[in-house]
Amino acid sequence: MLPFDPVIQPWTPASENLSPVPGSLLTTDLFHKAFDHRFIWQAESLLHDWNDVKFTENQTYIDAAVLLPLVYVNKEIHVILTRRSARLKNHAGQISFPGGRVEESDLSAKEAALRETEEEIGIPANSIKVVGQLPDLFTGTGFLMKPYVGWVDEGFSIRTDSNEVEEVFYVPLSFFMDPRNHRLHNAKLPDGTVRSYFSMPWNSYFIWGATASVIRNLYHRLHQAAA
Repeated sequence: MLPFDPVIQPWTPASENLSPVPGSLLTTDLFHKAFDHRFIWQAESLLHDWNDVKFTENQTYIDAAVLLPLVYVNKEIHVILTRRSARLKNHAGQISFPGGRVEESDLSAKEAALRETEEEIGIPANSIKVVGQLPDLFTGTGFLMKPYVGWVDEGFSIRTDSNEVEEVFYVPLSFFMDPRNHRLHNAKLPDGTVRSYFSMPWNSYFIWGATASVIRNLYHRLHQAAA
């Protein structure tokens, strides 16, 4: 259980000197450019600093992989997200991407992300085209998370594993690509230390922590590709 309530912690806007990625530019072409191996971009230093601190403080970690699934809904790109089951040991009830541990039987972290996506929400690997990978993130619960970005073919159907996923929902990518919807929280912990994290509340969903950090990295990558 978390030593603080992430929803009620004080926050400041995380949009200073940042502009939205125009909706007209949010296309498959922009993703091809952003994830081309020749494209050089700069990730946010704050996220790297957090990651370095967490990595040095935790000598062991568990390899994990997630998929940031993209799908067109009414001609607009949406991100598929899940609410984790309240029965899970880690991150219970939180908003996340489909994903989980990298098992010994997985050929790679990418294969693990695709396998977990099918197991959790029923979308098979042959219905997903992975376009690239975002920077690894070290979570406070000891996971080294590798995030992949992929397009989901139209015509898929969601079939959730109720043991892991309580709900599946969609958020317009344009919402996440507007930094005015990003918040930076600072939570004072019982031991006196301060934990900082991003959030991107959407309707009744509080999207925060590692999930929000992955989205924040995607924003910077697309924003720089669109410049």
